Amino acid sequence: MKPFHELLASSAEAHGHLCPGQVVGVRMAMLGCRLIGLDDPTHPAQIKKLLVYSEMDRCAADAIAHVTGAKLGRRSLKFIDYGIMAATFMNLVSAKAFRVLSTEEARLLVGHYAPEIRGKRQQQLMAYQRMPDSVLYRVYEVKIALSEFDLPGPANHKVICSRCGQAIRDHREVVLNGAILCRPCAPGCYYSSASEISWPDMNWTPDLHQACKPANTLR
Repeated sequence: MKPFHELLASSAEAHGHLCPGQVVGVRMAMLGCRLIGLDDPTHPAQIKKLLVYSEMDRCAADAIAHVTGAKLGRRSLKFIDYGIMAATFMNLVSAKAFRVLSTEEARLLVGHYAPEIRGKRQQQLMAYQRMPDSVLYRVYEVKIALSEFDLPGPANHKVICSRCGQAIRDHREVVLNGAILCRPCAPGCYYSSASEISWPDMNWTPDLHQACKPANTLR
């Protein structure tokens, strides 16, 4: 795995700025991968062995994805909306999994590890780089019950919602009173009052000539 400061710099660039959450996330990912025996998780030989569950959608989550190479589109990154600064790293070959949790105690010890730094944000930024893993994190070995529909790879299951006709993949349907429903058609959807609309330029398509230009020439 690349050195910490190199990973931190590239993660901050990809994320858009350097912040304490980037430090916590980069170190969390490095620790998690070390625990499950992956020393280069973005390498083709290792990337298919990794599954990551992120329990928050903040800066640290971007850092974890950057270091591990886990992606939602590859189904190797799972987002579990717990609002907790934690992530679980699983080796799909060994089935070993470890949940790494950022401690609240670390926040209280920032002044101890960076006493010369003024300003809360800058002090955290430096202190989180200096703290040992044992101060910054707690680690739990955990078991994860995976189904074949949780694994990375192409969709291997598809059904049709009986209400809206939308295809539902990866066994994410809801069966209600014997009817197969997609989650938006089932009770408890995250949005409401859906009303289909038309919009200006709704027949727009990408310009073929423009689309074929090299990416660095597009404006």
